[in-house]
Amino acid sequence: MTEQTPPCAGSGLRHIGVIMDGNGRWAEKRGLLRTQGHLEGIQAAKRVVKAASDLGLSYLTLYTFSTENWKRAAGEVGFVMGLVKKHLRAELDFYRENRIRVRHAGSREGLSPEILDELDGVFNDTKDFAGLQVIIALNYGGRDEIVRAVKKLAAAKEDITEESIGRYLDNPDVPGPDLVIRTAGEFRISNFLLWESAYAEYYISGKLWPDWSGEDLALAVQDYHNRERRFGAAPGGEKMEDGGSRK
Repeated sequence: MTEQTPPCAGSGLRHIGVIMDGNGRWAEKRGLLRTQGHLEGIQAAKRVVKAASDLGLSYLTLYTFSTENWKRAAGEVGFVMGLVKKHLRAELDFYRENRIRVRHAGSREGLSPEILDELDGVFNDTKDFAGLQVIIALNYGGRDEIVRAVKKLAAAKEDITEESIGRYLDNPDVPGPDLVIRTAGEFRISNFLLWESAYAEYYISGKLWPDWSGEDLALAVQDYHNRERRFGAAPGGEKMEDGGSRK
């Protein structure tokens, strides 16, 4: 029996970003505390990470905690940070078994020393794994990332160009997402990968994040493969008489 090629391998779909929305609503619909929704959201993330690895995806960015999420109740923020701290190292065997490399996007400023220690530990433990790269967007905001990049660029006294700004983003070696998924039926970017997702396709799912499974990711991938990405060109590369692309 010949081994089947994973659907994402060689397909041009290398990077998926996920705005994991709906944990609180999932819990409230069931009369539970919002924190229970975050617990279930962790399990959904693990299912989706495993599915992404099996599909042959190269990069998966999970929008875990935004720069705006600090505005939430202190108890909820503390609970989410506690989950991150607990599960990063707890899942090390899972990362090792699936050869998953874990990385970070976002500002380190404002994160506790304990969280930073956990982040750095798991990054170091998985840095040589050659499988799927999971990027944890923690204390992340697209505008904040661009501002931080421009400040570094200014300090280096380099000319401001798209290329030079790109070199100072959080993960300059990672290609922009080909597909951005948002759950819970919301139609908002929410400050997620603003620079990197300039030409990303979007997929909106009505399902709340804790209900997501590998099958949902596969459906999103299938939908992506049914689209034609143009990057500003006309369908089929049609040209106008003056040589420009027909919009």
